[in-house]
Order: sequence, then structure tokens, then C-alpha cells
Amino acid sequence: MKKNQAALTMAAASLALLVTSGCATGPDRKPGDPFEPANRAIFTFNDKLDTYVAQPVAKGYQKVTPQPLRQAITNFFSNIGDVDNFANNVLQLKITDAVQDLMRIAMNTTFGLGGLIDFATLAGLPKHHQDFGLTMGHYGMPAGPYLVLPLFGPSSVRDGIGMAVDVKFNVINYFEPAVRNPMYLAQFISARADLLGATDLLKQAALDPYSFVRDAYRQQRESLIRGSRGNNAPLPDYGEPGGEAAPNENGAPHYEDPGESGGAGGTAAPGASNNGLPNYEDPGEGSATGATGAATTGAAAAGAGPGAAAAAGTAGVAAAAASAPAGASAPVAASGATAAPVKPASAP
Repeated sequence: MKKNQAALTMAAASLALLVTSGCATGPDRKPGDPFEPANRAIFTFNDKLDTYVAQPVAKGYQKVTPQPLRQAITNFFSNIGDVDNFANNVLQLKITDAVQDLMRIAMNTTFGLGGLIDFATLAGLPKHHQDFGLTMGHYGMPAGPYLVLPLFGPSSVRDGIGMAVDVKFNVINYFEPAVRNPMYLAQFISARADLLGATDLLKQAALDPYSFVRDAYRQQRESLIRGSRGNNAPLPDYGEPGGEAAPNENGAPHYEDPGESGGAGGTAAPGASNNGLPNYEDPGEGSATGATGAATTGAAAAGAGPGAAAAAGTAGVAAAAASAPAGASAPVAASGATAAPVKPASAP
């Protein structure tokens, strides 16, 4: 309890420092980051502490602990985190997700030796990532200015309040101090070891690590909140261009292949192959929008992965940026594959 009170006191003191230092705003200050000077100072402190203390401990833990045991420890704390996910999904009235969280807790605790083995994921139950900051954002509370908290890292006014609530009602807090404090230390070391790769990616990709982490964190949180609000929205009903499609035997609509009738004229497609399959022309040959759509889709798919920490969000943004050129080049490669072969010159 004293450790939690000390952490909350430090967070409150840093918040007061940010408020007092944010009065002197410069002309080039980012609108969503009015406390940037103090944030950068705390970011530098956290980075030094992480470089000289947290990373060496995490690397030593990774070196001396076998990978199956590290995975079991990660699964154990993930199972405890599902209790917080369940509570916040109930507060957001996301009943389906809450039931899945409850089933994950029951399955992993019962059959997974207290959560050491993640049987729920193998059984097809998805892992959700929720906290009280996302719950407040789900109901429309704005994030407020960006904050960097000592030891806790990137946050905001809303997420800082949510973090205090999450820490207060964490299941580990209800254990005896002799058990609680080692569990907090093991959880920190395990989580830091899991994010060593993201740290290397940040150092290689970012010219300004502070701005990179800030933008990645805010984009990740906004993405999670948008997904949370749209989770219960009904699927759009897309009508058929030529009328309603007749359902087949299993109830799904039966779409007629346009190559069977050759379009509106009712004749066979001119480019049909010998086996009766239609030969569709690649749309990338005559339209530049195909490359743009592919790049956007590739970036969205690469960055859609969830992440709980700012380093994980940074990895998702960097992966999206790296995947965009590959997605953009896909239509070009396809059009090259369908181009007509060049006839060799005839012999004289």
C-alpha cells in the first residue's frame, strides 16, 4: 500500500509541476501538448532510468529465464489483467466482450494452472485490452493535455485519472505485502522484457523519440476509443446494384459470376480462358487509385494490432509506415505480370 501511495503521490506532484510550468507557452507549442517543456524533462528522466536500470534488469531476466517460463509468467499476469478488462467492459455495456473476459478467466485459472497456460486464446476467445481511461473516453470524456508521468510514461489528464483508478482496484493490491510487492516487481520486469524489441525499433526509427512516442500514444488511444464506440454498432446493409440477391441453401446470398453471362449483353466475356473461368483485367493498369488504396489498406492492417504500452503503439506505427511502400507496389507488380509479352523480331 505504501508503494502505491508513493507512486500516486509522485504522479500528483508531477501533474502539479506540469500545470505550473505550462503557463509559459511558446509560439510554436503543439496545441495538444501545452506542458511540453516539463514533459520532455520527465521523458528524459524516464529514459535514463530505463536505460541504466530497467533495460539491464530485463535483459538479465531474459538471459537467465527459459522462454517457456517467461511465457508462463506473462500469461499469469495477463490472466490477472483480464479482471480489469472484464470490469471495464461491463462499465461500457459491452456484454459480449465481458462474457468472453469472464470465460477467459475461468478457463485459464481452472485448466491453465492459475493462468500459467493460456488455453482461452487457443480455444478462440480473444484477448481484450481495456482500462478506466478508455471507459471514460467511451462515454465522451476528452483526453485533455498530453502528460508524461514519472515511471509510468506517456499519459493524459483523462488516462492519468483512469490509471489511478486501475491501480486502486488492481487485484494484486488485495494480497499481503509479502506477496504483493514481489508480484509488482515480477510484473514490471516481465512486461519490460516483452518490450525490449520495441525499444530498439524506437531508437532506429525516430529522429525525435519524444514526439514519436507522443504521437503514437495519442493515435493508439484514439483508435482504441473509436473501436470501442463502434463495437456495438450494427453492420451496414449494402443493397445489390441489380436488386436483392436470392439466398442459397445455407441462407447466404448467391452472387452470379459476371463472367457467366458476359455482362449486360449476355455474350461470353472476350477474355475467357479455356476452362470457362473469366479473365478479369487488372484494375491497376489504368488507375492510379489502386496503389493508393492498397497502401492505405496495408498501413491500416499493419497498425491495427493492439498494444497496451506506448512502445507497442510505436511499433505498430512504424510497421504501418514500413508496409505502405510494399502495398503501393503490389498493383504495379500485378500489372507487370499481366502485360502482353514482347514478340521477338523476325529473322531477316
